[in-house]
Amino acid sequence: MGVWLLAGTAAMAQSKPDFSGDWKLNVEKSALGPLSAPVFLLEKIEHKDPDLKVTTHTLTLPQSDVTYEAKYTTDGKECLNKFGDQMNLKSRLVWDHQTLVVDTDMTSAGGAHLMTLKGKWTLSADGKVLTQAEHIDSPQGPIDVTYVFDKR
Repeated sequence: MGVWLLAGTAAMAQSKPDFSGDWKLNVEKSALGPLSAPVFLLEKIEHKDPDLKVTTHTLTLPQSDVTYEAKYTTDGKECLNKFGDQMNLKSRLVWDHQTLVVDTDMTSAGGAHLMTLKGKWTLSADGKVLTQAEHIDSPQGPIDVTYVFDKR
């Protein structure tokens, strides 16, 4: 009986979180540092490991309403996404136990390096809170931000 219990515990420990759902930014619980808080930020995540699709809808002042989609894989392969015609995002996502590590290089359409983002995504034990901690290196200097999302 002890062997079965250990095997079951090991299998549970190795399962990866499923980030699927509609996630609304909780500004009060987030730590955005010098970044302006958006009026509204919603991420719709479709996750069937290793495939991960994130549709982000954000509203900032003055009246900037933007929706964009990014597709990734969590197997360490390079993923390319575009933000409009002006920015390219090259990302690699890998698992570190229950944490999804997200490394992204952002360049202009012309290839100039804009910034590097190193993030870690974690899901609360009850699956209702998604935390995205991010270290950003840009020409303006490094900053650390934490986005906390509540499942809707």
